[in-house]
Amino acid sequence: MIKQDHRMDTSGKPSTAQFLLLATSSALTAVFYSVYWRRTTTVARLKGAKKVSIDQDMKNILTEAPGKCVPYAVIEGVVRSVKETLNSQFVDNCKGVIERLTLKEKKMVWNRTTHLWNESEKVIHQRTSTVPFDLVSHDEAVAATIRVIRPLDSSELDLETTYENFHPTAQSLTNVIGHFISGERPKGIHEMEEMLRLGESVTGVGELVLDNNLVKLQPPKQGLRYFLSRLDYDSLVEKQQSTVRFWRILTMMFGVVASTTLFFILWKQWAYHTQRRKKKNVLEEFKEQQRKRMRELNVEEASVSPSACTVCLSQERSCAFLECGHVCACDRCYQALPKPKKCPICRATIERVVPLYNS
Repeated sequence: MIKQDHRMDTSGKPSTAQFLLLATSSALTAVFYSVYWRRTTTVARLKGAKKVSIDQDMKNILTEAPGKCVPYAVIEGVVRSVKETLNSQFVDNCKGVIERLTLKEKKMVWNRTTHLWNESEKVIHQRTSTVPFDLVSHDEAVAATIRVIRPLDSSELDLETTYENFHPTAQSLTNVIGHFISGERPKGIHEMEEMLRLGESVTGVGELVLDNNLVKLQPPKQGLRYFLSRLDYDSLVEKQQSTVRFWRILTMMFGVVASTTLFFILWKQWAYHTQRRKKKNVLEEFKEQQRKRMRELNVEEASVSPSACTVCLSQERSCAFLECGHVCACDRCYQALPKPKKCPICRATIERVVPLYNS
């Protein structure tokens, strides 16, 4: 069987791979854009937050505010304990108000697809302790304080790493053989301690309220993000803007992939239908010329064999033209075609001829 055009898809429909690429890139673009939009909103609200200084006028500002509350305020102060403190378990004379101990298991996992060992880690234990603490002014002469409420609810709790150590797993020949069989090779345990230390400069962003003569910084309402960071305000804003740029680049990259894939599929559909319409027009034109030829030869259409040469209408078709694949002429009429030789039906250039033999 001779194909009429091996370069064109017979249906013009997108392949499974193209459809999956379009669906995946479109879904990821939507997800990344959603994250990008939320991050952009966070930065805009962070820039619009009201800066409140820790001084003697702070309570007056809150007293005059509606509901004695500033819905979204920026506070820059120094950490000070209320009563008790937390002591580091590894560093002498290291005191703080938040302590987080984390144990992570590190191991190598055999990837059966790439046939490579990949490093993996998993948190096997984590404990966070906190005690009540205040933010005070950098000026020791100012007695005003702000009580920090629910610090663990902060979306980016910025703690300092005070200790970390890696405990490698002891290996024996039996263990090594078992690891290769199981596809998992333990490396060891990573131990880490993080703290928010006394005297640390902290930027807090949240809801500032005056409650029974006590000023509190607490998680904000209306979907606003709560921040407790060791960065200053400008650095905190810049950090959030860098994440916005990251998600914007991801959104644009996958958006371009989705758009390009969709354009290619549409172009392929257009090219396929254009080719079909062109072939249909050429075939109709050829049939009209054939009928005209029959009238010139005074031959009835019903008397012509379906396998007769489309040029002389008398001999049997005996050759196939490539690359178009049409079988429409006898050898004598093919030899009589003017150069460059073209198919009588589709006018495509004849690159080679395959003779046909009827047994």
